[in-house]
Amino acid sequence: MFMSTASDPAGPWEPLHHVWNVAGWDDCCPFWDDDGQGYLVATHFADNYQIHLFKSSEDGKQLSHDSAKVIHQYKGSEANKLYNINGFYYFFHSEVRNEGGMDVRVVMMLRSKHLYGPYEEKELIHTHGMDADREPNQGGLVQTVSGEWYFVSHQGTGGHYEGRTLHLLPVTWVDEWPIIGNDTDGDGIGEMVWGGKKPIDGYPATVLATNDDFEDAALGPQWEWNHQPKAGKWSLTERPGYLRLYACRPVEKDNFFKICNTITQRPFRTVHNAVTVKIDISGMADDQEAGLCHFVQTYCMMGVHQKEGIRVLKYNHTGTIEWGPQITVPTLWLRSIWNLNGINRFEYSIDGMHFTGFGEAYSLGWGNYRGDRIGIYSFNQESEQGHIDVDQFSYEF
Repeated sequence: MFMSTASDPAGPWEPLHHVWNVAGWDDCCPFWDDDGQGYLVATHFADNYQIHLFKSSEDGKQLSHDSAKVIHQYKGSEANKLYNINGFYYFFHSEVRNEGGMDVRVVMMLRSKHLYGPYEEKELIHTHGMDADREPNQGGLVQTVSGEWYFVSHQGTGGHYEGRTLHLLPVTWVDEWPIIGNDTDGDGIGEMVWGGKKPIDGYPATVLATNDDFEDAALGPQWEWNHQPKAGKWSLTERPGYLRLYACRPVEKDNFFKICNTITQRPFRTVHNAVTVKIDISGMADDQEAGLCHFVQTYCMMGVHQKEGIRVLKYNHTGTIEWGPQITVPTLWLRSIWNLNGINRFEYSIDGMHFTGFGEAYSLGWGNYRGDRIGIYSFNQESEQGHIDVDQFSYEF
């Protein structure tokens, strides 16, 4: 377990401080009481999901292990949060319970006038599984400046290629218990809702930016690297208006997941999705590969592979390779199209107007607690030679 502090959430943050070197624990959460005493709550999942409460130093850098007390234990108990609201201590968590004849993860709350209990328990929102509400669970309570309460969470079941999607649910307080969503049947337990009024007035509805012409001095928040990129191996300034991606050797040869310079976005799950990238491949070198990809537990990529000065279109589905025509133009358009069910097909164009399908259909997937990523890659198995310049990234949905 590590911690860091900052006077501003935007940073700078102090270097990580190593609090505890231990295995078998997860979902820790710090809490400071009104008197300034610090605490840490964490699940010892390796010991039947016992949830422990520790005292900590005021700066959060030290734990008092002698103070440890088990405050809850149940199958799968995790996602810990502690609150002090209107004279009650509230201990938020989720656990696996049987609802409607099936085991699902449900959101629970313990409440007490005293931090160490005794606690009374209540379920906050019904869970009906993946096909209904997809198990809203891990998250936390937030309060707006105007006093309204919300639950920020993700749909924990996942299983679909868009991964665990974030949602914001309204919270009402009844008899000093929070109810998440809407209590439609009057049993005091909420139900999932799929829309509502935006909490802050005066701001338009927003969608995360996806298109990019790389004219800005910094990458937008929609971009994420699959790994920490190598310094000096990418640039927005060497050729203004382009993202230059140099080719790097993978950390492990022939392992797509060990490529450092893969820059990605999160795909949406809508009826129609189309991503088109325009790239200048004139700077490629022998043994370099570059193009457009999807990946999670498996991967599928379509791009250009250069050998002995000749560039050839290449499709690679987790090691199954299909070779295409020779590419003799310096500019290439690559396109990925997928539907609501996540069935993806690649296309390419040498003029930006006429596109040709290439490769087999690929099913976008789920894995590692996240969904599919769509990305642009550039690597070289044999040397640190070659680069591509990405002119445009366009996402239509």
